[in-house]
Amino acid sequence: MFGARCLLRALRSCSSAPCPRHKPSAKLSVRDALGAQNASGERVKVQGWIRSVRSQKEVLFLHVNDGSSLESLQVVADSSFDSRELAFGSSVEVQGQLVKSLSKRQNVELKAEKIEVVGNCDAKAFPFKYKERHPLEYLRQYPHLRCRTNVLGSILRVRSEATAAIHSFFKDSGFVHIHTPVITSNDCEGAGELFQVKPSSKIKVPEENFFNVPVFLTVSGQLHLEVMSGAFTQVFTFGPTFRAENSQSRRHLAEFYMVEAEISFLESLQDLMQVMEGLFKTTTMTVLSNCPEDVELCHRFISPGQKIRTYAKKQLSNWGADLHTEHEKYLVKHCGDIPVFVINYPLALKPFYMRDNEDSPQHTVAAVDLLVPGVGELFGGSLREERYHFLEQRLARSGLTEAYQWYLDLRRFGSVPHGGFGMGFERYLQCILGIDNIKDVIPFPRFTHSCLL
Repeated sequence: MFGARCLLRALRSCSSAPCPRHKPSAKLSVRDALGAQNASGERVKVQGWIRSVRSQKEVLFLHVNDGSSLESLQVVADSSFDSRELAFGSSVEVQGQLVKSLSKRQNVELKAEKIEVVGNCDAKAFPFKYKERHPLEYLRQYPHLRCRTNVLGSILRVRSEATAAIHSFFKDSGFVHIHTPVITSNDCEGAGELFQVKPSSKIKVPEENFFNVPVFLTVSGQLHLEVMSGAFTQVFTFGPTFRAENSQSRRHLAEFYMVEAEISFLESLQDLMQVMEGLFKTTTMTVLSNCPEDVELCHRFISPGQKIRTYAKKQLSNWGADLHTEHEKYLVKHCGDIPVFVINYPLALKPFYMRDNEDSPQHTVAAVDLLVPGVGELFGGSLREERYHFLEQRLARSGLTEAYQWYLDLRRFGSVPHGGFGMGFERYLQCILGIDNIKDVIPFPRFTHSCLL
């Protein structure tokens, strides 16, 4: 085994690339090329896909995009470079000089000295056409190609930026990132909408199960985070979760991503809500700052009139029957189309792990949802029941004592007041981008009767 110092020394000394005899053209992303401050004829190399071709008598204009930005880089070349292979969708490598552009539409352009077609594209057979704005429903038919369109490119860049912002928020706040398992024997939500995991029929397994117990794809990492919160005061996870809901609605996916956090020594919903609000605001401000063009594209062409504001907080206590999507959206609209916290739900509606408020006759639990415009519920959280005897009684009434004996053990050995929440990541993207169908904010949507690729 390498010691830490030996490993560091080995990494410093190794090199996989021989020293070049001459200085090659600097390889730039389209984003970096467009942001170049001093474009004074530096020789560069850009790789990407052709978004448009315009040929004149003596000049050829190409727009090349590599996915690093919404804007494409204009390539100006001599007409001798013109070729049928230089078509919409073809992949190219262009070498030349990065110079200031005479056009008011862009600051720089690439004066081509060499253009190599890396991969041809039959523009006639390609399902997306230049200058044609295809509806999202049409793009959904081509999950292997739709990422090449401007709108999906913008959505996926925002998704990437939001992912990084969420990790940064938790890191800056002192949280420890936990990788919770995808395969589990627990049903955290208790809804029974689970995908069961079994070995392939080609694998010979004894009569008992592979794991000796029935196992499923996770619906939440919460219970595993609660285990970790007995050793770390602040933990979070961010990963895929699965629900076997037989629905093709615009709100449901069979596979989606959840951001979940658990905080020890937490005694009030107010403290939990501050973390939820901080995550929402910080992530959104980062996305708006780093991806303004991508967000604007979605607001302009997908959801005209969509605006993101810095919201004032309003709280709304509610008691009675469970809230459905139409009720959630009504509450948001009633409060001025801003995010709304709903707290203290009836105990009978919520899972066993939520803390009993002991407030008869209402008999509620310390639960909180954050409802947002256009989506409804975005966050769901609660204080957890840390009192052994309260939890024991709840589990006994549900017939779960044996299955969750390990969960009771967490209350026997150094239990502390704690709480946590989960945020549906795709719903968050729908909220800030104004996208109506959840299938359009995830690269490869999985839902009932559909698992393409």
